[in-house]
Amino acid sequence: MHAQTTSVDQLRDTLRRIRHLKGRQADETSLHEVRALIGHAPHRRDLLIEHLHQLNDSYRGLHERHLVALAHDMQLSQAEVFEVATFYHHFEVIADDAVPATLTVRVCDGLSCEMGGAKALLDKLPDILGREVRVISAPCVGRCEQAPVAVVHQHAVPHATPERVAQAVSAQHTQGNTTDYIDLEDYLADGGYALASALHAGTADAEQVLKAMEDSGLRGLGGAGFPAGRKWRIVRDQPAPRVMAVNIDEGEPGTFKDRTYLERDPHRFLEGILVAAQVVGIDAVYIYLRDEYHGCRGMLHKELAALQANPPCPLPLIELRRGAGAYICGEESAMIESIEGKRGEPRMRPPYIAQVGLFGRPTLEHNLETLHWVRDIVQKGPQWFSSFGRHGRQGLRSFSVSGRVKQPGVKLAPAGITLQELVDEYCGGMLDGHTLYAYLPGGASGGILPAHLNNIPLDFDTLQPYDCFIGSAAVIVLSQHDKARDAALSMMNFFAHESCGQCTPCRVGTAKAVQLMQAPVWDNATLDDLNQVMADASICGLGQAAPNPVRSIQKYFTQEIV
Repeated sequence: MHAQTTSVDQLRDTLRRIRHLKGRQADETSLHEVRALIGHAPHRRDLLIEHLHQLNDSYRGLHERHLVALAHDMQLSQAEVFEVATFYHHFEVIADDAVPATLTVRVCDGLSCEMGGAKALLDKLPDILGREVRVISAPCVGRCEQAPVAVVHQHAVPHATPERVAQAVSAQHTQGNTTDYIDLEDYLADGGYALASALHAGTADAEQVLKAMEDSGLRGLGGAGFPAGRKWRIVRDQPAPRVMAVNIDEGEPGTFKDRTYLERDPHRFLEGILVAAQVVGIDAVYIYLRDEYHGCRGMLHKELAALQANPPCPLPLIELRRGAGAYICGEESAMIESIEGKRGEPRMRPPYIAQVGLFGRPTLEHNLETLHWVRDIVQKGPQWFSSFGRHGRQGLRSFSVSGRVKQPGVKLAPAGITLQELVDEYCGGMLDGHTLYAYLPGGASGGILPAHLNNIPLDFDTLQPYDCFIGSAAVIVLSQHDKARDAALSMMNFFAHESCGQCTPCRVGTAKAVQLMQAPVWDNATLDDLNQVMADASICGLGQAAPNPVRSIQKYFTQEIV
């Protein structure tokens, strides 16, 4: 009898606690507002970031009460929702009693924009735009050839001046869809999707396609340079179901080639997806597009809908996912974490994502440009692609060129071209009054080389003897009006800002390096120790490559740091 009474008392205590739950509870108004945007439960866990975007777009920020309601409806802990919301730069968590800015203007402070006058623009805009507009600096927005660039909400303002930005703020319009591009109708008229259709019909052989990819020598063009055909074969040999993740989160300062190809010819890379999906045996494809490419996102939604309405062959599941402003998500495993709706933190390896990747499945990961070349390589033959090249190298490279040249932009050139040849033949030479002083051959992490090394073939494996690498082929050209040490500091500031914070060597090392690099005379001994720890102990390429610009200054530009 006593035991039965105790059991009843415990039940009453439990019910009492349930009626008075600890912690903040979702209110009905907030639940109604959240459900009006994302619908009613149940909700997929991997769509958390997509739901955060819907709230952020609608309310120009993430109000705490909405995050509480979102956690309630998604059956997630509030800590889990808040930690994702506060990880990404494009989400602003707003206290309920705070008054959010009516508009946010981001001024790119990447190296190319800094050289183009971004600092002066950033200083002037707050007084011109007033208190209701929030003006902040932002890391590279992927429009380095248009420097300096400001982003008004989601509308990019190229070659920005205070007047142009003020006009965009007054209009408060968002960037429209890209209009001057090859749509589905035009692409089909030019033989588009014939290869994908032939594979489905059996008139093209999957093994022959795979052999063509291997024979072409095409390497991953997102930065790592792993042979594309070999990657296809590795993933194909893994157990089904298999998935694909397409990385269009090119956040490396100086890089904008994927955006350029996407704006011009979106179906070429989409056909590359369909070919790879059939050859490798892919069931689902997730396209991860950086949030800065707002106009591309609208265009890609439209063209995907057109493709799905008129498919040339059976399509795998294709989902377009939206980044939220985190350079680290360009790292393949961090991107996968983000697609799963989590903080974009790199995974420890092994296992590699080809074995255990997105949703725990074998995953084929490519950047956009790698897939862009699939159709031409297979239809024209692998020898067509490998026939290009200079100075003993083979293939084509898309160089994103910015800085002190007359004609910046994406330059499709032979692999192995030198910096001097690239500037003279493709960029119209240096700007008037500027002479070559230094250049970054591979974006923020590729190191910095002096002018007298302007005749090194630019390609995979050619720059390592000089402690540099080509990466995504983002070339930033400096003149005598610039300092290489300032460029290195800009890169380290970028790494410190973009570190995910997961590992101590990168989180602490990049911030400490910034402090040391600001000194008039560098403490090279301490920097050397710091660089070694970052390179040896960081989890991913961000921390491992962060020392490269520092080491370049110590090796080639000692006159600037003593």
